[in-house]
Amino acid sequence: MRKEIWILLILAVVLAVFISPFASEFPDGLERVGIDYGFMDNEKELIESPIPDYAVPGITNEKVATSVAGIIGTLLTLAIAYGIGSLVRNRSETGSELRNQRISGK
Repeated sequence: MRKEIWILLILAVVLAVFISPFASEFPDGLERVGIDYGFMDNEKELIESPIPDYAVPGITNEKVATSVAGIIGTLLTLAIAYGIGSLVRNRSETGSELRNQRISGK
């Protein structure tokens, strides 16, 4: 990987570590609407979250647990984005090769 990508990756992880403990404890917009209109009690979990409420199970210090959750979320998001980018790039390169073969008559 290029040097710039590594720098951005490290910056993203550092931000996740130091900024995520300052995340708001108040509900987000959709959760707030659910509370205000009384349908929050009817919610059903489709899948169980491995990191519920941004706190890693087993870590008792809330700030540390939130930082670890931030690191995990950041790395997973970057890995998924990288994977999708690789798939798109490979598909694009394969399409270019096929077009070149058609044009050259091979």
